[in-house]
Amino acid sequence: MRNTHNHIVRAVVATAVVLLLVGCGEYQKLLKSKDPDEKYQAALRYFNDRQYVRAQTLLDDVVVYYKGTERSEDIICYLARCYMGNKDYATAAEYYEAYTRNYPKGKYIVEARYQIGHCYYMDAPDARLDQDITKKAIKWLTEFVELFPDSPYAPDAYKQIDEMNDRLAQKEYYSAQLYYNLGTYLGNNYLSAEIVAKNAIKHYPGNSYTEELSWIILESKYQQMVNSFEEKKADRARATEDEYYNFITDFPTSKHRQAAEKIKKDVDKVLRK
Repeated sequence: MRNTHNHIVRAVVATAVVLLLVGCGEYQKLLKSKDPDEKYQAALRYFNDRQYVRAQTLLDDVVVYYKGTERSEDIICYLARCYMGNKDYATAAEYYEAYTRNYPKGKYIVEARYQIGHCYYMDAPDARLDQDITKKAIKWLTEFVELFPDSPYAPDAYKQIDEMNDRLAQKEYYSAQLYYNLGTYLGNNYLSAEIVAKNAIKHYPGNSYTEELSWIILESKYQQMVNSFEEKKADRARATEDEYYNFITDFPTSKHRQAAEKIKKDVDKVLRK
């Protein structure tokens, strides 16, 4: 029984090797071919088989030949799709952008304009890193939903915009945290933490870091009260009290509620003096 199984395995492997060699032979012949139509049709077959590198290579060979023809539009779009298939999103975005410049009313314009934003979305880095690509993703996707609100791509575009706004808010949250942790080192970093957190809430409304950003604002106001001169303490206590009420109104079940109540008690002590 084991021998039969081994024979079957060897036969399958041998068949696969033969098919691979035949495929390689056919591909090498296509590379040497002088017939652009043969290369183009083969490229589409490779693309449909998800052999994106081969498809892209053959399309690159014929793109100049078909320049200015109707087929050129198809080739640019397929090249972009090939790079998408290989997860080379930066190059895919370049081809889709080239398509929008050359064919602003082309048959693939909806796909192209969406995919540019989607490529940047896929390439966007961690929130701790520079977010220029994230901002490009938001720009292109926002333009897309404004131009094509009824497109089948629109729901995904909106979802990606929300995710990217969350990422930008997350970066601001990290910055606010950093300022807060610096405290009074070389200045009033609590004020900087408060400003950064407020701007993040303002610029990215509804982001998933809103509660934590609001908590940083309350904590920062409290620390400014604690560390202030006596003549300013009462004013800062009132500002902290206002922020406390804002926080518990917006987030009544927050995990920070107990800490917020402690802040309120300290504020009350200051205001009773």
